[in-house]
Amino acid sequence: MVLVLVLCVVAVVVFVLLGLFVFGLRRRLIQRSGGTFDCSLRWDVPEGGDASGKGWGYGVARYNGDRIEWFRVFSYAIRPRRTLERSAIEVTGRRAPEGEEELALLSDAIVLACSHRGSRLELAMSEDALTGFLAWLEAAPPGQRVNVA
Repeated sequence: MVLVLVLCVVAVVVFVLLGLFVFGLRRRLIQRSGGTFDCSLRWDVPEGGDASGKGWGYGVARYNGDRIEWFRVFSYAIRPRRTLERSAIEVTGRRAPEGEEELALLSDAIVLACSHRGSRLELAMSEDALTGFLAWLEAAPPGQRVNVA
């Protein structure tokens, strides 16, 4: 009986360690091609905004040509959860986190209100990442419509 209990505990520990290893490996694979930054995302934001802190997903964004690929941090998926095309992103404003958002987001985050193909979304990132993101938007090829507020 004791042997079965010990084997079960060892199996659980091995399973947890394997899961943590896969999380780390996935993060390294996402970062391998470069151009990544920590970025929280909230999709389908109500018109008046919502500072309740609900709906935010913590993730990693990666530049990939004329797209931003957003991956959830706490996922085993290798494919991005959302893909945003540069030509379809329109920045409508920026603000500091308010109310409960301060608890849901990283401490130095700035919230960027955007629209993408008719959907309202918000991105929260550090000031350095925001500077890079806005520069990436403005560096669109000639002839592309880019709106950066």
